[in-house]
Amino acid sequence: ERAVDDYLACLRKVYAHAGYVTVNISSPNTQNLRQLQGESELDGLLGPLKREQESLAQQHGRYVPLAMKIAPDLDEGQILVIAGATNTTLSREGVEHLAYADEAGGLSGAPVFEKATHVLGALSHYLGNEIPLIGVGGVMDGRAARAKLEAGAQLVQLYTGLIYRGPALVKE
Repeated sequence: ERAVDDYLACLRKVYAHAGYVTVNISSPNTQNLRQLQGESELDGLLGPLKREQESLAQQHGRYVPLAMKIAPDLDEGQILVIAGATNTTLSREGVEHLAYADEAGGLSGAPVFEKATHVLGALSHYLGNEIPLIGVGGVMDGRAARAKLEAGAQLVQLYTGLIYRGPALVKE
């Protein structure tokens, strides 16, 4: 119920040191966090964050962009409401047969690639070049990175792929 205060406190702490700040509103490991993806909740969060960003930019003499991380489980209506990048999914589709498939929490890496790329493509379709998009989710090789760019991403971010592939993935 005081999420805005938490996000503002974090923004103030990291602003001077960050190249950009990601506002994660989709972590399935934080109870009720995904409720912030609703239209009124999102407006109530992003308005104060943008105002604080402007104040901090004047205070520090530099502009630090805000990125928003969203879930890959969104339907078309939700995608229209939200702009940003995707995060982990709650779905276990495609990994049901694995030993730890029933564990709670977010699923990342290759299993989220298709969903995340679909959401990215939809956002790109609706937004055009209005907002830069970061392609993330299941980037395990160069082909996957290229697919994110083709879906409309201006940037590609690596997480799980770095764990499994190491720095060689960046070169690829």
